[in-house]
Parts: sequence; C-alpha cells; structure tokens
Amino acid sequence: MKHTPLHDLHVSLGARMTDFAGYAMPVYYSSITEEHHAVRQRAGVFDVSHMGEFVVRGPGALSLLERITTNQISRLNIGDVQYTCMVNEQGGVLDDLLVYRLQEQSYMMVVNAANIEKDWNWVVTHNTEGAELKNISEQAGLLAVQGPLALQILQPLTQTDLSQIAYYKFARTVFGGVRNVLVSRTGYTGAGGFEIYFENIHAESLWNQIMHSGRSLGLRPAGLGARDTLRQEVCFRLYGNDMDETTTPLEAGLGWLIYWNKEFIGRDALLQQKQQGVRRRLAGFVMEEKGIPRSGYELTDEQGNPIGRVTSGCHSPTLQQGIGMGYVPTAQAAEGSAIRVLIRGQQVAARIRRMPFLTPQT
Repeated sequence: MKHTPLHDLHVSLGARMTDFAGYAMPVYYSSITEEHHAVRQRAGVFDVSHMGEFVVRGPGALSLLERITTNQISRLNIGDVQYTCMVNEQGGVLDDLLVYRLQEQSYMMVVNAANIEKDWNWVVTHNTEGAELKNISEQAGLLAVQGPLALQILQPLTQTDLSQIAYYKFARTVFGGVRNVLVSRTGYTGAGGFEIYFENIHAESLWNQIMHSGRSLGLRPAGLGARDTLRQEVCFRLYGNDMDETTTPLEAGLGWLIYWNKEFIGRDALLQQKQQGVRRRLAGFVMEEKGIPRSGYELTDEQGNPIGRVTSGCHSPTLQQGIGMGYVPTAQAAEGSAIRVLIRGQQVAARIRRMPFLTPQT
C-alpha cells in the first residue's frame, strides 16, 4: 500500500488504518461517531493527501479541459473552483472532480485517489491540443479542515483574510510559515471549511500547527469513517459507489454539471438520454424501522419485487436513523414512495426522501 506523508503520525495517534484506493488511510482515531459530531459541531482535520492532482497548462489547456469535462470551464476566473465530471463516449462517469483556475493558462484537476492512473491516462490520451500536463499527485499534500470553527482555527496561521474566500474560491498564501500554499473553500462534509494544498514535505508541520491552533476549540483528527457518514447526510456522491462508468450524471442527479452549449466527449449520448428520459435515478431514502442499510443491500417495492440496490448507506449520527442512496426506477423515485431494504433476509421499511437529508453548510 501507498502511504501519505502523515502515515507515521496517524499510527502514533492510534488510528485504525485500512486500505483505501491503494493507500493506508485512517478510518478513525477515537470513534466514527465522536469524530462525526466534532466536525458537525466544532471542527475536524482530515488527511486527504491520497487525492490526485494534475496541472494542465498552456494555450491548449482550456480547450482540452472543455472537451474532456462536462461543465463550463471557460466561466472560471483565476481563483475559482468548479465541480465537474469526465464521462466516456457512452456518457458513463469516469470520475467526478474539481478544476482550479490557477493562472491565465494554468489549471489544476483534483481527482479521486482510486482513479488517478485511469484519469491520467484518459487526459494524456485525449490531449490533442498539446497542453502541458504534469501529474503532481505524489508531491502534493492535502488537509481538509471542516466544521463551523474551521475559520477561527485556521486564521491565526495566515495573514490572508480567510473570511474573504467565498465558497468554491481559493487563494494562494503563506500558511503556517510555508509559501505557495493554496487554501480553498469547498469540502466534502457539508459542514463548511477549507482545503489546504501544499508540498508534501510540509505535511507534518502544518498538521501540528493546525492541531495546536484548534486544540482549545475542540478540533479533532478525523478519519474516513466520519468523512463517509458526514457526506452521506448531505448526499454527496462517492465515486465507485454512487456513480461509475455504468451510470450517467443524469441518472446520478448531477445533470447540473452538464453545460450543453459546448462539445465534449459523451455529449451525444447524454443528450439522447436527456431527450428520452432516464429510466432510473439515484434516490435518497430513510429507514422507517430499525436497521442500517449497507452498500450492496437489495431494494424492493412493497410487494418484495427487486427494484435496485443500496449504493451508500449508514446510520446517521445527526439524524439518529438509517439513511441511504440507491438507483431505482424513475417511477419509484418520487419523494414519499415506500420501499423495502433487504437486511439479513428481512424486508425493512424505508421511504424515499428528497436529497439532501441535511442542508450543506458553506
């Protein structure tokens, strides 16, 4: 397994480690529930240095990115971040990702760890514009500080006014004494907060400074377990679970990531699906009886007929009930529809609910 620059630190903190996308990553340090509540109520810091980063530069950078992603890259100003996705010729999702506009002709793609090699090969193969490409995934470190107290914790570490960084914007700054740090305001927990990109040799220093700054405010290290329950409460999709190359953005409820007034790989297939209407949709549901839906569990109608499978599911620490997402026929995806989740051979009652279950904070 690969290690992030903070691997030894996680082990020293007693983290429960697991293999995630080929990286040894912390699942939790104390407990998933404690870390979940810490992020919702105060703040938590996540090591997400396993994510992939590609720099795309030069006169052909914009046209390449426009052609391989579904959203409108040309609308980005320097300092903007955009959520988008790449799809194949059939419209299946290759990955969901962020694009940062760094300079006039310079961009950074942030991709999922499990897809780094696949995505890199896709970008390189389709680079007919001659854009300059650089995979900096192994050199880049990334920490996410999430929660309502994130701003208060991070502000003492930089002279840049972090409150002026709007949602889906970023700033280059000196942070924790380190130059050329990129601080953005996106996040994957729905609790608000910041992401901090830096050269990975500074990882341990910045982690320690952040923890010291936040100790009196209840900042906790948080692992992948809490990251998963937090993102499910606000229905943020996880690639490989809630979407993959067999699902389209339209089916996944991400049609808003598609800018139709441009040519991009997969557009024709997606346009045809849009015109015909999707036959299935990713729907959110809540358990009406005791039970925790897990990924892969079968979903049925009230008569017990199979209609789909759970793609993501957990016990929500905030809502104190089981929640989940899964693909179901469009006719059965209406809010309020009664469904069943097959848990250990038992049909357990659930009901379709509008996503997200909690309103994301920015």
